[in-house]
Amino acid sequence: MYALQALSKGKCSCKISGVSKLKMKMHELAITQNIVEIALEYAQGARVKRVTLEIGELTAILPDAIAFCFDPCTKGTALEGATLEIITKQGLARCRQCGAQVCLELPFGICECGSMDLDVIQGQELQIKQLEMEELCA
Repeated sequence: MYALQALSKGKCSCKISGVSKLKMKMHELAITQNIVEIALEYAQGARVKRVTLEIGELTAILPDAIAFCFDPCTKGTALEGATLEIITKQGLARCRQCGAQVCLELPFGICECGSMDLDVIQGQELQIKQLEMEELCA
């Protein structure tokens, strides 16, 4: 399993409503190309039947745009025709003051105790969770 943690750190800082759809698709296109490259490297020539991704809701990556870019990026590769499954992970943080878990829709928030001192514990993931491959016969 290869993690794409480095990709999730390059978050888009602009508001989605102010960004053109083309620019957002170009962002996800580059990410999808990297996902395909990593999956191909791991598959080592075996035909891939299914790719399961885990994408955190705090990554500023649109799962629908990744799905849209997947087929064109896999054309002519061992991933062509593979099924893409995307699992989204909700944003969660732990309050440093009281220890409570806080659901996040943005990379920041406020705990019920009033504290804004939060540690994000989930929602920034971007990783390939599973590759289902056909076995190569010798």
